Amino acid sequence: MAARTLKEKELKQLLAHITLYRHALRNRVMLLVTHWSGMRVGELAALRYADVLAADGSVLAEIRLSAEQTKGDRARVVYVPEKLRKEIAQYVRAYPKTDLTKPLFYTQKRCGFNSNTLAQHFFHLYRRAGLLGASSHTGRRTFITTLANKGVSVRLLQALAGHRNRRASR
Repeated sequence: MAARTLKEKELKQLLAHITLYRHALRNRVMLLVTHWSGMRVGELAALRYADVLAADGSVLAEIRLSAEQTKGDRARVVYVPEKLRKEIAQYVRAYPKTDLTKPLFYTQKRCGFNSNTLAQHFFHLYRRAGLLGASSHTGRRTFITTLANKGVSVRLLQALAGHRNRRASR
């Protein structure tokens, strides 16, 4: 079964719902990264402070993921829209790190997420918000579908999604 996509109203419902729980800012930013940049959950779990911050402490407009951080062991660039940069900047101000090699997002036990624990976490966030059928892939799928519906070319979608061929973009 393919992950479902969310309408704008459902994303707002999800974001409102997560404010009721601990770690609301962290959860908000993680979800928005998948919805607004199309990043995979494994890539999100692999993010470090150094990946998202420029030398002056500002949030980068492009996140360069190494081959070790991506599916298929192929480096790729993830574009970060201004509205997402503002969200990440707010998170970084709330949770600053001096060691930029540390994970960007932490579990309750103060260790970095791995892709499996983050996928499970997303599943529960969506379920508690009443969004059945949503999964860790929902944000990425919503990102790609939204762009496709706006008429973005298949080749550009392929590049933004980090797919090697168009078949994977379908």
